[in-house]
Formats: sequence, C-alpha cells, structure tokens
Amino acid sequence: MRMVWRAGPGLTAAGLVLRLAAALIPVGMLWVSKLIVDTVVAVVSHQAPPSTGIWVLLAIEFACACAGNILGRAIDYCDALLADQFTKDISLRVMEHATRLDLASFEDPVFVDKLERARVQSTDRLGMLSGIGRMLQQAITLVSLAAGVFYFSPWLLLLLFACTVPAFLAESHFAFLGYSLAHSLTPLRRELDYLRVLGASKESAKELKIFGLGAYLTGRYREIADRVYAKNRALVTRRARAGSLLAIVGAAGYYGAYALVVYRTLNGSLSVGSLTFLAGAIAGTSSNIQALFSTFSSIADQALFLTDLLEFFATEPRIRSPHKALPAPRPIRRGFEFRNVSFHYPGQTRLILNNLNFHLEPGMRVGLVGENGQGKTTFVKLMARLYDPTGGVILLDGHDLREYSIEDLGHEIGVIFQDFMRYEMSARENIGVGRIEELQNLPRLEEAARKSLADGVIAKLPGGMDQLLGRRFEGGVDMSGGEWQKFALARAYMRQAQVLILDEPTASLDARSEYEVFCRFAELTAGRMALLISHRFSTVRMADRILVLENGSILEQGTHDQLMHLNARYAEMFELQAAGYR
Repeated sequence: MRMVWRAGPGLTAAGLVLRLAAALIPVGMLWVSKLIVDTVVAVVSHQAPPSTGIWVLLAIEFACACAGNILGRAIDYCDALLADQFTKDISLRVMEHATRLDLASFEDPVFVDKLERARVQSTDRLGMLSGIGRMLQQAITLVSLAAGVFYFSPWLLLLLFACTVPAFLAESHFAFLGYSLAHSLTPLRRELDYLRVLGASKESAKELKIFGLGAYLTGRYREIADRVYAKNRALVTRRARAGSLLAIVGAAGYYGAYALVVYRTLNGSLSVGSLTFLAGAIAGTSSNIQALFSTFSSIADQALFLTDLLEFFATEPRIRSPHKALPAPRPIRRGFEFRNVSFHYPGQTRLILNNLNFHLEPGMRVGLVGENGQGKTTFVKLMARLYDPTGGVILLDGHDLREYSIEDLGHEIGVIFQDFMRYEMSARENIGVGRIEELQNLPRLEEAARKSLADGVIAKLPGGMDQLLGRRFEGGVDMSGGEWQKFALARAYMRQAQVLILDEPTASLDARSEYEVFCRFAELTAGRMALLISHRFSTVRMADRILVLENGSILEQGTHDQLMHLNARYAEMFELQAAGYR
C-alpha cells in the first residue's frame, strides 16, 4: 500500500472515496425497492389510486442506478491511470536499485532468479491495485447488506458466514501452495525463456540451421514445458475439486437462508417488501462474502509473489563507499599497487588470483597475457573495484582502494570489456555513454569517433550520429562485430579517464583496422595508465611491461624483447601464435 500511495497519492485517495460512495449504493437501492414494493402492495390491496410518493421513489432508484454507473466508470478511470503510474514508479525503483548492487549479485544464479521474479512482479502485480480497492468496496457493501440481514435475523447472517468460511480457508491454503510451486519453477521458466529466445533469434538462426538444432531445441522445450504443465495441472486439479465441493456448501447456506425468509413471508411474519429486501440482501451478502474472501485470497496469493520484489529491494550491496570516503586522486601520483592480493569468487574455494604483487605506475602501459581462466579479467574487476580482494590489499596512491568513493573512482577508470555492450540506441548515445554528461558535446563525440575509426562507419549511416543502431527497434541498422567494437573503442576515447583498461580491444577488427587502431594506441594512452589484455601478441608487444599470468600468479614480467630473450612461457606462446602466420 505504501508503494501504491507513493506512485499516485491523489489517484489513490480519489479511488478510495469513489469506492466508498459506490459501496453504499446497493443497500440504498434495495431499501428503495422495498419501499416501492410495499407501496404497490398497499395500493393494490386497498384498491386506492397511487400516491405521488411512488414516483419519487422510482426517481430515487433511477438516480442511484445512474450514480452507480458513473462511479464505476470513474473508478476504472482512476485505476487505469494509477496502474500506469505504479508501473512507471516500481520499474524505476527496480532499475535504480539494480544499479546499486554488486556485480557478484548478477553473477549469482540464485540472485538472478530473484531479480527475474522482481522484474515480473513489478508489472504482473497490477491486479492487486484494483483488487485491494475492490476488496474495500466489497467489504463496505457487505457490512451495509449484512446489517440489514442482521436486523431481521442474526441467525441468517451467521448461517451465511458459516457456510462460506471453509471455501476461504481452502483458497488461502491453495494460494500458499501455488506460490511455493511458482517459486520452485522459476529456474525452469528461465530456461524456457532462454530456449524460446535461442530458437527464434537472429543471433542463433545461422547455427540452428547449419547444425540442425531446431528439433533438439523444440524437443527440450517441450520436455521442460510438459514438466511445468504436469506440476501446475496437479495443483489446479486439486484446487478445482476442493473448490467445487465447498461451493456447494456455500450455495446450501444461501438457499437455506432464502427458504427461511420465504417461509416467514408466507406465514405473515414479513411483508412482501421485506421479502424483496431480504432476498436481495441475502443474495448480496452471500455473493459479497464469497467475493470478499475470493478477492482477499487472490490478494494474499499475489502478496506472496510480491515478497520477491520486497526481498529484492532488501538486498544491499556489500561493495560501497565508506563514510567520509576519499575522492579519487587527481592526478594519480603513485599509481596502483597490488600487495599479496588473492581472490576467489563467492561460493567457490578455487583461488583465481593467488598472492599477487604488482605496481602500475602513472603513465605506464602494461600488457596482460595468459591462457583463458588465468585471472586476467578478474584482475581488471579488482582494479575497477567491481569486487574486493579476499586476501591482501590494493592501494591507490598509498590508500586502500576501499577508502575511496566508488562513484568518484569510477570517473577516473575507463574499461572496455571483451563482451562490451551493444547499445541498441543512436550512434551518438553509443559513443556518449563513455562520458554521459558530454552526450551533447558534438565535437568531443566526433573526435572520439575519429580516433576509434567509428567515423567511417557513421559516415555510411543514413542518419549519421542520430542513426538508431541494431535491429531491435524499427528503423535500426545492424552492424558487424568489428563495427560495433569501433563504437566500444570510441567510448574509451570519450571517457578521457586517468586509467584505461582494454580487454581484447581489437578481437573483432580486421587486420587493417587493427593496424590503424594500434597506430593511434599511443595517442589513446598518452599520459594515462593503461592495462591491455589481449591474446594477440602483436597488440601487447607495444606495452611498456608485459605480465604473464598463470594459476593466478605473475609467472613472468618484462618487455617483449626481455621475455623473448628469457625463452620461457611468453616466448613459447608467442612462437605458437606466430607459427600460425608462417
């Protein structure tokens, strides 16, 4: 309810007032109907001319009917606007909170399941908005109708409640079972979503056709979907059987009360108008009790799912800026120093980095090489403080990296990862995200594009800088991997950070583009600390120092010529790669 109120306090208040008014109309109309029937019976039995009062009563009932219709539409109007406001507000909160969380969270499958449920709940729980309002309206209507039934006979009201409560308890029980089942099926549903994308996406279409994977993927999807269906069918079947039996109990309560009222009317204890009122009141009370319990059960069911969203919001980042955090040094004078740094990922025991010592000095360009899985990318994540070391310490200008403001530190570190993002936005935005506050600085954007060779790609685009890239949205233009990588490199130029980290910066470039990028590499790294990760030795040989990582430790270090002269691991890897070009 706090979330709903925060999304639209004015609309929420208006909806409550309108529902309060609408809830009292049914009992008012029933009472007017009673008066009309009693008046008609009196006129007929005494054979007297009708009084003007009956027409006034008919006019009042007509006005109530019109008011009910108008109020219903006004409630729908408020609900529709509130739903839009709620979707916007809760989606923004999910996005904002996700940006605060640690990278480790997004690499944890359990958290990814939680995030997926939170994303779904942020939109799928819209039914709760109208449900809560409807429950309030039903409750007020029920109280007003029940008061009328209670006035004539408290036992009738007790009978109606006694026959309806079992159905409510059963619905609540099955709501808990439904949530438990849905929670357990989240990994399977994520796999189904993945298979659905894999079986019908541009990225996978080529291999699906060449390898003939269509039948395998559809078969796997069918097998998992059948498992999900079987579990859901078992629960739905049990729920339907129990619900049908208890519905009969509820109907028996209603018709028992109705029969008693008819009996009392026949023996003269009640007037025909009272029969009319009680028949409507009993029917309304019975249906509203069932509707109220059903709505409450539905809300309780959805509220269980809403706990996933609340748990997501309760997740807090472990890596955060300390109180009175230091600003990032400008300029950096002593550089980064790794002192006996070790690291293993959460939930694992294998050390990715083991007692590593290293000093990156200002203006130094360092190349990082090694086979896959030796800790190169992890090294980068620690420098950018996406993770904290599990052993040892990383210093920046003599201070523990954990003493600095994460946000301020991030402004001085530019990272282009091997699995860089392809923003399906405009060309301008694809470059501008490197320094988003300079998005409107066209000369700076054009200079970054020129240095990364993306200017040649932009020149061919129909819309230039404003051309939408990618095929996700209408009007977008798709590009090759090498062209996308030029935009990623442009972000590095755009960043103009003191520390530049490039993870396989030319992996998707052709030989000519790679050569041209290298020719400008000195310009890109001038006056900056640069860390370059690459499997291409033609790339790293231009670094001032090369580190060879193996088993999480620095096995060798030196210039290209020094390492070749050493004739050890680096020289072996270099010769193996060079042999492929001979």
